[in-house]
Amino acid sequence: MKKQLLIALAIVTTAFASAQTPTTDSAKSVNEVVTADNVEWGWLNPLRGDKSPAAGKLWGDRTKNEPAGFLVKFNKGFSSPPHIHNITYRGVVIKGLLHNDDEQAEKQWLPAGSYWQQPAGEAHITAADGQENMAFLDIQEGPYLVKPTSEAFDNGEHPINMDKTNMVWLNANDIEWVSSKSNVETTFLWGSHDENQLRATLLRLPADFKGKIKNLSPNFRAVVISGGLAHQFSKKGAVNQLDAPSYFGAVENATSIISTDKETVLYIRSNGDFIIK
Repeated sequence: MKKQLLIALAIVTTAFASAQTPTTDSAKSVNEVVTADNVEWGWLNPLRGDKSPAAGKLWGDRTKNEPAGFLVKFNKGFSSPPHIHNITYRGVVIKGLLHNDDEQAEKQWLPAGSYWQQPAGEAHITAADGQENMAFLDIQEGPYLVKPTSEAFDNGEHPINMDKTNMVWLNANDIEWVSSKSNVETTFLWGSHDENQLRATLLRLPADFKGKIKNLSPNFRAVVISGGLAHQFSKKGAVNQLDAPSYFGAVENATSIISTDKETVLYIRSNGDFIIK
């Protein structure tokens, strides 16, 4: 009896451990750009066809066991049935109004610029109420699957719904890796600033910003959440106009030369530090 109990506990412990979201990413990013008009679109759930939200690839493959970043578009009035996901994901609203919570919860409509985190195994619904609704989703492992609530489990993480009006923005007076002349602001979203640990921030660039972002991380990915910027990897390199929801990745020690005409917000996911100057 004792042996059977130990085996059962081992199985439960293994299942719990496997549900923990990875805190590192061994993949090395490359210098790449995906403009908003070059995003590859398909269906988030191909089996449901046009009843499913549309999904657009930015990096990685959400159908495989690897990190990925992708866009999701929802029709006005969309509301999913209660469900769970096998993995944890993080999301930032790009357009419209989105709600993500327990099916019994009152609607908390998150406007563009808001952030949420959905833990693996937790039952919830997702709904949309804007004329156009779009979000960026970030996963640290895959595949990204939708499963029935009968398979719900607790992986020890907690959901977050952060309205953009509740975010705390820091400037060069608060952080050392932003030039005091840049007027750039940032807010921390998730992760750890310990060495080699994944973390994500929102970066707010003022209108008419001209500067550089130097990547010091083996894995650096940036998504334009709002506004837009001109981007190039060198002074003689190609200039790309990256409007929301464009994406660029960078190799370690690469410098991105950027300029803005209007206020622009970037989601930056990295395995280490970067410098803005």
